[in-house]
Amino acid sequence: MKAHTKETQATMTPEKALDFLKEGNVRFQNNLKANRNLLEQVNDTSTGQFPFATVLSCIDSRVSAELVFDQGLGDIFSVRIAGNFVNEDILGSMEFACKLAGTKVIVVLGHTSCGAIKGACDDAKLGNLTALISKIKPAVNAVIEPKDASLRNSSNMDFVNEVSDKNVHMTIDNIRDNSPVLKEMEDAGEITIVGAMYDINDGFVTFY
Repeated sequence: MKAHTKETQATMTPEKALDFLKEGNVRFQNNLKANRNLLEQVNDTSTGQFPFATVLSCIDSRVSAELVFDQGLGDIFSVRIAGNFVNEDILGSMEFACKLAGTKVIVVLGHTSCGAIKGACDDAKLGNLTALISKIKPAVNAVIEPKDASLRNSSNMDFVNEVSDKNVHMTIDNIRDNSPVLKEMEDAGEITIVGAMYDINDGFVTFY
């Protein structure tokens, strides 16, 4: 499989870009990889890059977007931060990726058993991590059940995963609310913004 070119990127629609990611995850689940020569792709992308997707995911070592979607060099912009939330810098990166570099889909990818989410559920305090976790706390507060405080912590994995899910949806809302550039592109049908959840137990990505 060759690296994407300006011509192949131009043929991409948001729907087709999303299908490429879904097909890649199926290959990943079945331990099948597209036939790629990565060193050839290094050469092919040396004079330019034409990725088709932007993926915002967690820094978790088990959730590499390139691997779980079976993509090669020059295929996706990968934005990674613990808890997969957005801030001004990440929104700026996404605007570059979509408006200037031509990607057709933004995927906000959460995952099960997320350490950052667990920290937010437990209101953990540790150096700069304290400020980071504060960005995820709104998702914790937005999950109403259970009301019993003793069940609203990292020991309750159902609660943790529900917060992860809520965090993905709230992150998508934040993208639309805080980036007029991306909102305008989505409204015009130039891109699509979707959420997804990666299951660390089986490698399956569920798209919303």
